[in-house]
Amino acid sequence: MSTTMSTLTSLMGLQLFTRLFTFILNQALSRLASPVAYGIASIQFELMLSTILFLSREGVRGALLRVKPTGEASENVKSSEKDHKETEQKSFGNAAMNVGFIPVIFGVPLAIITSLLYVTFASAETLSGFNLRFSSCHGIISGANAQQVCMCQFHIGCERILFCFYRAMSSLKTHVRLRAEGVGITAKTLATRGDKGGNLPLLAFALGQFMYGSSVFLVYLREFQGAGLITRIAKSSSGFLRVYFDRDVLELSMWMTSQSLVKHVLTEGDKFVLSWFSPLQDQGGYALAVNYGSLIARIVFQPIEETLRLYFSKTLAEQNVRVIYLRSTTLHPHFQHYSEMQIIGSLFVLIFGSSYISLVLNILLPPQYLNTSAPRVLEAWIWYIPVLAVNGGLEAFIASVALRKDVNNQSRWMILFTLTRPLSMQTSSNLSARIIYALHFCQTFFANHDASQMLRWRNVLPPWTLVSGLVISALAVNLGETVFGATEIVQREGRTGIVRRPVLLHIALGGVLAISCMGWWAWTAREFLPVPRRWNKVKSA
Repeated sequence: MSTTMSTLTSLMGLQLFTRLFTFILNQALSRLASPVAYGIASIQFELMLSTILFLSREGVRGALLRVKPTGEASENVKSSEKDHKETEQKSFGNAAMNVGFIPVIFGVPLAIITSLLYVTFASAETLSGFNLRFSSCHGIISGANAQQVCMCQFHIGCERILFCFYRAMSSLKTHVRLRAEGVGITAKTLATRGDKGGNLPLLAFALGQFMYGSSVFLVYLREFQGAGLITRIAKSSSGFLRVYFDRDVLELSMWMTSQSLVKHVLTEGDKFVLSWFSPLQDQGGYALAVNYGSLIARIVFQPIEETLRLYFSKTLAEQNVRVIYLRSTTLHPHFQHYSEMQIIGSLFVLIFGSSYISLVLNILLPPQYLNTSAPRVLEAWIWYIPVLAVNGGLEAFIASVALRKDVNNQSRWMILFTLTRPLSMQTSSNLSARIIYALHFCQTFFANHDASQMLRWRNVLPPWTLVSGLVISALAVNLGETVFGATEIVQREGRTGIVRRPVLLHIALGGVLAISCMGWWAWTAREFLPVPRRWNKVKSA
């Protein structure tokens, strides 16, 4: 449990560091670039990049996490049998890890094809949005797409090296990842900020992405010194796949990749629709709102999801009924506490985020974005975060234990549910459908393994005392807004209004209430939360 919490803490620190850097970078970009240029960069370029990376590596990522680490042969086994066993295990490990190289084989051609399609079918408004000092907009788009190809190859290479060491060492090298991300974000910031005049925003964005991918890849390559490269296995009569790749892991990665395609299309459906039908100015406002709104989700909830996926993959990798039952006794309290953390974090976002979002928008958003769709999208995003958090934790469990038929059933369920909803509601309804299926899957899974009594959903609900405190805090904050009128002051006076006494008092009120509620929850959950070792030493002394 302490190892799992240490991993969670490290991942949260990593996300906090990278997202704060990214937030500062986005603040600079949004002030340098127009909403049109920002929309092209953050909606169309980012959508293309995420599509390439998601389809190339997501299925392989999930499959490799479920590969059981190879162990050593038993002491009482004969020497010849032991050598044969170790050779067999090493071959299996190499064959399984070699599957991680497949995203590079297919990812680079996919990136090239996607880039050519984007250049071919880009709208006239998009081409006219490139207000740059070059004679041909087509050349700039091609250069940016070439950068996407390099970024894809670098990023997949980094993932390849990481996966090998995750399985070989059975631990997360979070300090290496932190250093790599730090160097990458710094390089991206410097490269993007090189366009101080804001005359070449799209070229600056492409160069920043290229520098980020190159820097991260070089840090990983220096740390692991090529250990993630493909390993040749002794030839056999079974053919190429048996020589280089483990068939079971390869098939599992193909199943999960097919589901990733469905998930990506349904999850990113709003961006696909925006890029085709929405004006570029609204695309810029939407992109800025999503970048701001996803900060909390990525800093707090994404590390929890990654930790749950790693923990479930290691704990429930076997499908034996007896093993599942025995391990469920250990799994149950951890699953309960992590789920409770997600729900409580969502409540804090709803209570305090919805109360202060209007005030924050008038402080953070550049003036040219206040008349776009950004304010409305951010206000709606507050209510979207809790659904996103709950879905992430549940799908981490499914990705760790689901069989082929389960993956296919989930894909069919998502498609069917999407077809019955209007286009404007597909993103939220999609997540709702995935949550419903995940709840049913979890209940069925534990019931089939004689452990249904350990899965009681009411145990993940937050304590009523904390809920009461949050409700009282919401009432107090709304009353404070009525008394102080902080939002009206900032709307009238701009950012200078933040130093006014009523605004400071309103912010202080929310801060004190949030810290008080968080402190109360930490005290009630003190048996679960990790305590630093130096504190334990002082306490025992």
